[in-house]
Amino acid sequence: MRKLTYCGILVALVVLALGVWNRAQGAKSKGPMLVHDVYFTLKDNSADAKQKLVDACKKYLTKHPGEVFFVAGPRAEELKREINDQDFDVSLHIVFKSQADHDKYQEAARHKEFIKENKDNWKKVRVFDSLAEK
Repeated sequence: MRKLTYCGILVALVVLALGVWNRAQGAKSKGPMLVHDVYFTLKDNSADAKQKLVDACKKYLTKHPGEVFFVAGPRAEELKREINDQDFDVSLHIVFKSQADHDKYQEAARHKEFIKENKDNWKKVRVFDSLAEK
């Protein structure tokens, strides 16, 4: 009987802890998320140059405070429907918990270093920032 009581108390404590944690997470993410999409057209758009930029994105632009999601990669060249934009070589997509997190990212030393090290090969850069709600 004692084991059953202790198990019941343990389950109740876990449920309570999860509820508190979920409320805390919700409080941190009030308001819309900020989706930061960047499309790079390169002067040298060889496979090696594209991979170099993707690697630099991974090195400098990941794990910033407030990051929810990060991906970077080359354009899917085999997709050539009339609707597909072909005017970029590499894309970057980062979702931040808030616009404030995005704004801090813009000023971060690693972000500035990424720009400094890679901008010489950029022919054109297009940035699309949008607000998103779950």
